[in-house]
Amino acid sequence: MITVSGLTKRYGDRTVVDAVSFELEPGTVTGFLGPNGAGKTTTMRMVTGLVPATSGQALVGGRPYPSLPNPGAVMGTLLDAGAVHPGRTGRTHLRILAATVGVADRRVDEVLSLVGLSDAAGQRIGGYSLGMRQRLGIAAALLADPPVLMFDEPANGLDPEGIRWMRDLLRGHAARGGTVLLSSHLLGEVEHTVDRLVVIGGGRVVADGPIAALLGTDGTAVRAVDVPAFATALEAARFHVQHRDDGALLVAGADPAAVGAVAAAGGHVLTDLRPLEHGLEDLFFSLTAPERTSLR
Repeated sequence: MITVSGLTKRYGDRTVVDAVSFELEPGTVTGFLGPNGAGKTTTMRMVTGLVPATSGQALVGGRPYPSLPNPGAVMGTLLDAGAVHPGRTGRTHLRILAATVGVADRRVDEVLSLVGLSDAAGQRIGGYSLGMRQRLGIAAALLADPPVLMFDEPANGLDPEGIRWMRDLLRGHAARGGTVLLSSHLLGEVEHTVDRLVVIGGGRVVADGPIAALLGTDGTAVRAVDVPAFATALEAARFHVQHRDDGALLVAGADPAAVGAVAAAGGHVLTDLRPLEHGLEDLFFSLTAPERTSLR
């Protein structure tokens, strides 16, 4: 539902987004990650047409977003929760947007309830907390029940309960066949929310794929009843073994099946056997550590 091809943005001699390409399919939540200044927000604004691209194109539902007859009915966006009139009430703000996208006023109360703002609907937005403004922005994106959602840092200001609520909302949208593009600096939350990652650094895509494949494995963690004997057996089989402080053995470059085969051949009793996975934080820094730009 979102196809980005060779998207590039230059400001004079500076290239802030450099030939970015990716395609997002229905039924998935994609995390769009990168350090500050990597080009994430500029890319998302080019997708919506708020920032004109120097070259390349972005299509939503097969068409440029600004050329859609009713863009808000195809993709709901949250790019800046502060871009609202502080003197309006939450309900008035959503009613104006509802009229713009052609949905009935009753939908306003539905989304206010959905995001937990029913009691604050009559308050002026200027008195909202950051978390409340984030919820209002999400409500606006959901008004027309669009198949595509694109959120830039939607968890800012949300408490742990609010973050869990947002995760369930996005996962539920994808489970119903929707498409979600999510930018966030909360790596732990991203790891539990997304199916896929697109990582950008220096304006270029540095990784793109299913999160499980990108995190991958780099060995096996194993525990045995007789740790010294099993470590000796593994070393005899020419595996590189590290002893962890908690008693586990880390076997570099070996999958659990290979480690289990050594145990079976020697009659060793194992109490734990699992692949050793990278954390998302480790992956993120390994991909973006050289990035030192300050572009946004």
